[in-house]
Amino acid sequence: MPDKTMTADEAVSRLRDGMTVGIGGWGSRRKPMALVRALLRSGVTGLTVVSYGGPDVGMLAAAGRIRRLVAPFATLDSIPLEPHFRAARERGELDLMEVDEAMFLWGLRAAANRLPFLPVRAGLGSDVMRVDPGLRTVTSPYDDGETFVAMPALRLDAALVHVNRADRRGNGQYLGPDPYFDDLFCEAADTAYVSCERIVDTAELAKGGPPQSLLVKRHRVTGVIEAPGGAHFTSCAPDYGRDEEFQRTYATTPWPEFAARYLGGDEQTYRAAVGRRP
Repeated sequence: MPDKTMTADEAVSRLRDGMTVGIGGWGSRRKPMALVRALLRSGVTGLTVVSYGGPDVGMLAAAGRIRRLVAPFATLDSIPLEPHFRAARERGELDLMEVDEAMFLWGLRAAANRLPFLPVRAGLGSDVMRVDPGLRTVTSPYDDGETFVAMPALRLDAALVHVNRADRRGNGQYLGPDPYFDDLFCEAADTAYVSCERIVDTAELAKGGPPQSLLVKRHRVTGVIEAPGGAHFTSCAPDYGRDEEFQRTYATTPWPEFAARYLGGDEQTYRAAVGRRP
């Protein structure tokens, strides 16, 4: 089996302007922030980002890297609305396809199964159809004749996700309470890059949790990146919780100042800066 390990910068070097990139996690929980920071260090821009949005969306939007966002929300969880996303959106700096959470999920499922769309009840009777007139409905061909939203597949050029542990072959394991659909992001993508808190031997994965915790399968993974603390400042249960103090710093600091103070160097520089923050 091939060794798929690489650095975050090597993974990001494979991305190109204008790609559609899916980012796993949920809100401010288990986001692949080391990969996002590597993406910010790169010159890649004009992205379509597909995400249950959190600070990944906020940072990329603030840096002007997002052309179009597909998301049901952009939140920091303990701070309801992601402030840097909000500022970018209010300035008209990105297009937004806003869908219901279940519609988003069904879009990933459609892409994972290489279907053009999947029918879903979510969205009917809401303003989603009015806000996005490009969405279509479909009628059941059976006797019920029921109408559904035809949620288009969210096909991804690349997926970025973070898990607790992985092996060198690309098998990924989450140990927290929620998978956050990271497996679907990988399955919906042409390439998938998985960062993890720790790389372990394959045999050790079987000792760390139940079989269903082996969320990410190696045949869907292009690269594996060992990144201890790679979800900071979001949570990565049970390894660590959200860094609420630093999240408040992020949310209340003007973007140019935050980027200069914390994102001006590599990942080691970031960790050092976080350690000596005011």
